[in-house]
Amino acid sequence: MNTLRHAPSPASGETGAPRSHSLRIAIVTETYPPEINGVAMTLGRLINGLLQLGHHVQVIRPRQPSDATVTVRDNYSEVLVRGIPIPRYSGLQFGLPATARLQQAWTESPPDIVHVVTEGPLGMSAIKLAGKLGLPLTSSFHTNFHRYSKHYGFGWLRGVITSHLRRLHNQAAATFVPTQALAAELGADGFSKLRVMARGVDTALFNPQRRSTSLREQWGLSETDLAVLYVGRLAAEKNLRMVLAAFEAIQARRPDARMIFVGDGPMMNKLKQSCPSAVFCGSRRGEDLAAHYASGDLFLFPSLTETFGNVTTEAMASGLGVVAYAHAAAAELINSGTNGIAVAAGNENAYIDAAVSLAAMPERLAGIRVLAAASMQDMDWRHIVQTFADTLCSVHKQHSRRPYGTHDVVLAPD
Repeated sequence: MNTLRHAPSPASGETGAPRSHSLRIAIVTETYPPEINGVAMTLGRLINGLLQLGHHVQVIRPRQPSDATVTVRDNYSEVLVRGIPIPRYSGLQFGLPATARLQQAWTESPPDIVHVVTEGPLGMSAIKLAGKLGLPLTSSFHTNFHRYSKHYGFGWLRGVITSHLRRLHNQAAATFVPTQALAAELGADGFSKLRVMARGVDTALFNPQRRSTSLREQWGLSETDLAVLYVGRLAAEKNLRMVLAAFEAIQARRPDARMIFVGDGPMMNKLKQSCPSAVFCGSRRGEDLAAHYASGDLFLFPSLTETFGNVTTEAMASGLGVVAYAHAAAAELINSGTNGIAVAAGNENAYIDAAVSLAAMPERLAGIRVLAAASMQDMDWRHIVQTFADTLCSVHKQHSRRPYGTHDVVLAPD
């Protein structure tokens, strides 16, 4: 496996222009903004960046309720297909297979490369068709569906799901994963041609200056009270049982603490019953979401199913003291005890102790919050988009030299 590092491509001589030639990129996904999840957010950032670099992007995705018409603008077009709801995942859909529709579109105007973001029926049909048409293919591994299975009553299918995902992704010339740890895990499971590409964070949006005294007052908190925050989907796979356990222990030491949930999901009612004093803010976007982050103090994120966990970087950039397991983004970005606290994955007692300890020491928490925000200043999306684009160009270049299925991406040595 290789971390994305490339030999420089020829520059065009214009500031902000792409270092590589312009590509026609077909991106296949089951989720896309304005849907609220990490995959949609990441994809939105990548596509905006690709357009700014001068690439042409075609997005193939399920039609959303807000889609009155197909969006077409400079260098950007869409192909909307039918979808069906994902069970227990309100608002998200599997795109139905669209082989005939895609074959027509890609025969009339062949893309230079196909990038498949999600592994549902739509993504599967795109992978099969790309092979049939001889189009170069890359993919992304965003969601631990094989880990989610145990939280939804079909853990016995984990091996089957892993095999299915491996078979799909190994047809790609490169599969992007967000962390070195996930690359190692998938590599041990037989996934090949993995490329590590981290996620960025918009520090112009997520930063401590978004803190709002009036919002804290709406939560019933003064500036010296403790706002304990969770942001994300309210679902079993997020390990919210540990959020409740940690907050209960915190409240025993800090009676002024209040739990703030930002997000929506199937566990909403259960959480309201278990923690009636908590504030439930629902889903938030943009500057409103940024204000909710920055108005908190302590951030609890005990999930063990993330491939990355964008909320970790957003919380740190917003100046929160993050307590997480040493997993996914937290394992790679938190220097425990300095810019957050990361405890051994799955050690529940250590997690609760860490949360209570940080809550009970306001001066230590304040210092960690300052360093958390400072440590996110170099997580720039522009660099990440450029490395993504450069790899697509490398795959396309190699594909043009050798038959499909025999090429490997040549990357500069680390």
